[in-house]
Amino acid sequence: MRSIRPLLTAASAVAALTLTVTSCGPSEENAGDKPSAPASLSPAEKIKIPEDLKDRLKEHGIDLDKWRDGEWKNWDRDKWLREAKDFVNPIIEDLWDPDRMREAERPDKPVEEEDISGDEGVTDPTPAPVRAKAVDAKYHDNAPESGKVFFDGPEGSMVCSATVVKDPAHPGKSNMVWTAGHCVHKGKKGGWYRNIAFVPSYNDAALATSDLEKASREQIAPYGVWWAEWVKTSDQWIAEGANTGGAGAPYDFAVIKVTPEKGASAKSLEETVGSALPVEFNAPAVPKIASMTATGYPAAAPFDGQKMFQCQDKPGRLSLKANQPTMYRIGCSMTGGSSGGGWVAKGADGKPALVSNTSIGPASAGWLAGPRLGPEAKGIFDEVSKKYAGQ
Repeated sequence: MRSIRPLLTAASAVAALTLTVTSCGPSEENAGDKPSAPASLSPAEKIKIPEDLKDRLKEHGIDLDKWRDGEWKNWDRDKWLREAKDFVNPIIEDLWDPDRMREAERPDKPVEEEDISGDEGVTDPTPAPVRAKAVDAKYHDNAPESGKVFFDGPEGSMVCSATVVKDPAHPGKSNMVWTAGHCVHKGKKGGWYRNIAFVPSYNDAALATSDLEKASREQIAPYGVWWAEWVKTSDQWIAEGANTGGAGAPYDFAVIKVTPEKGASAKSLEETVGSALPVEFNAPAVPKIASMTATGYPAAAPFDGQKMFQCQDKPGRLSLKANQPTMYRIGCSMTGGSSGGGWVAKGADGKPALVSNTSIGPASAGWLAGPRLGPEAKGIFDEVSKKYAGQ
């Protein structure tokens, strides 16, 4: 089972599933590109870093003036910021151009397999595969809260899926996005990814890949590019998370506070896209859920990452470790790139709510699993909301 971050590969036996996170891998063409800074910008204007972070970053040997000009590509272990308090994501305008966004869709290769027996916890029978259905264009009319998260890591440019969620501190004006932890932080063997940005309704008109090669940035990102200003993921993901094997998957979630790339906007993200989903931290137990819908941009074959898909199924349970929360599991053919995409079901009030996100799936791509959101998820959500409550 992998987290839908790296991709799922060849089919394996039911007792030997490749647990991998479902994000996607590097862009071979763009991984080495060096963004150039507009000559008109001074060093102070090129980089936007909160004052309280600057001293800590300097302790890591990071030259802030050089970051915008390519220093962010330095993945030296000592400079790869790992701790929650050290997250930094300076805006680099126009870094995510149409070509770079399109090429980020290439999936990583799954690496290992791991036996999942379910003997230590409650695991229901493997669900029957559900074929993912293409979401009708325009995506904004049918799934306005959904979009893609782009980010850079040592292997190059990568991509996940994400969802605009409501912010109790700013009713109707949320700038918060929900995704998977592995889409923002590498986990046990790494730190925070860089240049994290959210694009709602990516490829809104569902243009063919061949047409996207000629598409403008406005066609690919009609509601703009929104950069991560702050991100929180679980302590468990940071301590245990891994690309394969399912480690940390029950806590594989993250909240992103975003800001528009081009500077202050009169409208929030929620106002811009016209919608946001509430997050349900007390979702009904599996037997009481009639149906869940997972949304994402799968990138591994037979998909190419350029279009939005959905799977709908009655969930089952998947237990990886007896001392960790049981995960939701549904039948679904979506592959790498759909990681982080929201799972929607009826909340306690009977209305649609986000109850999970895509985290892992098998090499055969027949099902997906996502964390059940509980106290840990609510804790990071509340922390991000409160951090910006007065702004």
